[in-house]
Amino acid sequence: MSYFKVHILGCGSATPTVRHAPTAQVVDLRDKLYLIDCGEGTQLQMRRYKVRFNKISHLFISHLHGDHCFGIPGFIFTLGLLNRTGDLTIHGPAGIESFLKPILAQFGTELPYKVHFNVVDTYKNTLVMEDRSLQVYSFPLKHRIPTCGYLFAEKPQEPHIIREMIDFYHIPLWEIASIKKGRDYVTGEGTLIPYTLLTRPADPPKRYAYCSDTAFSPSIIPYIEGVDCLYHEATYLESNRLRAKETFHSTALQAAEIASRAGVKQLVLGHYSARYKDMIEFTKEAATLFQNVTLSEEGKVIMV
Repeated sequence: MSYFKVHILGCGSATPTVRHAPTAQVVDLRDKLYLIDCGEGTQLQMRRYKVRFNKISHLFISHLHGDHCFGIPGFIFTLGLLNRTGDLTIHGPAGIESFLKPILAQFGTELPYKVHFNVVDTYKNTLVMEDRSLQVYSFPLKHRIPTCGYLFAEKPQEPHIIREMIDFYHIPLWEIASIKKGRDYVTGEGTLIPYTLLTRPADPPKRYAYCSDTAFSPSIIPYIEGVDCLYHEATYLESNRLRAKETFHSTALQAAEIASRAGVKQLVLGHYSARYKDMIEFTKEAATLFQNVTLSEEGKVIMV
């Protein structure tokens, strides 16, 4: 199973339905979890699909429409009930603090952990967060209010040690860390053993791009070019292209055009309008331009 995956918790749009939950996803990189958007009921979806949300320390909000952020207060206070002690950082557009701070002031005085805010400039491509495993970048999307997409870029891993070669040359364990960093090994007799003989390359780092909500916007292509997996909203089908334009959303065909022009490896569609009941039409429409199309649905795990 892939070490980089995305749990789909909700893939509906603003109007609530019993078919789809509001937008929320969890990126899982080698068991480190990151939450993207937090629509109403996100914490219940986490329970339903057994996502260990107490492990989440970073929440990334694309924009301040309710179907992407109304679940944050419940999520925050449930973490408090679970006696969480580690800090939570919420990354999002200007206004995220003014939305949540009055709620925290009213209800969060006894939280056992701290909530931090990182305001993201939705008009720039910036490094938002970095840890030992990952870099997260924001980039501007085209919507009715300030909105950004997020690129999750795995950092390159160190090469893997070839155990048989280590044993053959009787290399002590304390030398392994430096060999993995690219240092050759010199035996007691003065023979140089290249590190390339003792290691094999790690898998190439993966990248996942999240684009919701947005009108058709080729300007995002440089930020997502060649990613392993692209989640791109497809609120409408082409028969409602005019409605998509009016509401600053995209059609499935437009999402496929972005994926094709950006040369991505996999396209995941979501953020479906409540008017549609047969989601397979989204696949059919997108597949006319891009072949590797996956429909998001609640509970699905996408392997990056």
